[in-house]
Amino acid sequence: MSARILVVDDERAIGIAIQRLLAGRGHDVTTGRSVEDAIVQLGRERFDLVVTDLNLGRGSGLDVLRWVKEHAPECAVIMITAYGSERTAVEAMKLGAADYVPKPFDNDELELVVERALEGQRLRADLRRLQEQVAGSYGFDNLIGKSTAMQRVFDVIRKVADTDLTVLITGPSGTGKELVANAVHYNSPRRQKPFVKVNCAAFSRELVESELFGHEKGAFTGAVTAREGKFEAAAGGTLLLDEVGDMPLETQAKILRVLQERELERVGGNRTIKVDVRVLAATNQDLQAKVRQATFREDLYYRLHVVSVALPPLRERREDVPLLVERFLAAICERLRREAKTLSPAAYRALLAYDWPGNVRELEHAIEQAVALSSAAEIDVEDLPAAIRPQAAAGTHDGDARVPAGSDGTRSFKEAKQTMVERFEREFVTQALARHDGNISKAADELGMYRQQLQAKLAELGIDAESYRRRGER
Repeated sequence: MSARILVVDDERAIGIAIQRLLAGRGHDVTTGRSVEDAIVQLGRERFDLVVTDLNLGRGSGLDVLRWVKEHAPECAVIMITAYGSERTAVEAMKLGAADYVPKPFDNDELELVVERALEGQRLRADLRRLQEQVAGSYGFDNLIGKSTAMQRVFDVIRKVADTDLTVLITGPSGTGKELVANAVHYNSPRRQKPFVKVNCAAFSRELVESELFGHEKGAFTGAVTAREGKFEAAAGGTLLLDEVGDMPLETQAKILRVLQERELERVGGNRTIKVDVRVLAATNQDLQAKVRQATFREDLYYRLHVVSVALPPLRERREDVPLLVERFLAAICERLRREAKTLSPAAYRALLAYDWPGNVRELEHAIEQAVALSSAAEIDVEDLPAAIRPQAAAGTHDGDARVPAGSDGTRSFKEAKQTMVERFEREFVTQALARHDGNISKAADELGMYRQQLQAKLAELGIDAESYRRRGER
């Protein structure tokens, strides 16, 4: 693969010889004869690699290296050193040079060092792109919700992400606790370092301690080699203790020591190991109740509860359902290689009426099933899981179940629920129209709907968007 290379040598003949050699390999090569030449060209163009002599008359290749590391860190530097300059070559490597070539060198040696340096640059560039993609995938934009409850969650995350504070993330299963942990890490100063996750409920007491703290050779049957634990693996980064409420009491005491002293000992060892790790914890349990029951240490609870993020169940933020549906629809259709799909008004009503015991995770799986099973461009009620369909939710197949409707008589459960859903939808839609002065496009964008979907809903509910326009605009 062709690269942009700058060759710097105060001996013109050597510079030209290197230029011809590397150009013959398909690279775009420019030459310079001094530190000043190099800096001017580096400031004017982007280079992948600099090959510079150590001795440049009045300057040094180290000066070029220092400038590159400060102003163009994505560019690699190879140093050409004279005989007896090994100490200076070592200094160059400490300053960040990719490699060095001692004089005299043959062409094959130089070509090998250049290709090795360029390959290293390509790998680092790929790693940076992957890290950026990962950071983007776990950024704040992936936490969806316009409800008041979720806005409070976002506000807390933004305030604590760039700190080193311990965060306790609570909420029922399926509410997105791991997404919150991802957002905290990937928006923190530690985002370039490891993010390690361990499920405390997935291991026995002996194994969870080995997973967390590591073990020495012979610490227990099967420990044939020494092994570092998750705390050491997360050095400089973040460790998520998932399902922390299931951690054994004895392990809790050791976790407390790590949080307090920033040090640990491996299982079967007596050597103290310093650790620099930010700790996040997540649980779907009531830790305060477990403290009262003496199954969770009170001192550890307060160590973890420095900052708390409480995620509400989906039934308490139904206004976020349309936003989540649209996000899941787009992502799932792309992943399953299906044409873009929409939901019918009846399907939306069913999703809004359902209580979602499995929370956001259950909603995602429901949309995944609907996309997979629906052969039409519009997903209807029949494409949804049986538990979500109005008949199943009503607890009857014939729709004739009767419930009290006050002193006026009785009506079906299905009818009563339908009335409640329509009342909720009417209030939800009209508030959005009022906020945007009757502008259907803006209201649809806020609600996470397509314009056509909102128009269909307005027609169904008999709502006139024009009535919400400002008087002066009518």
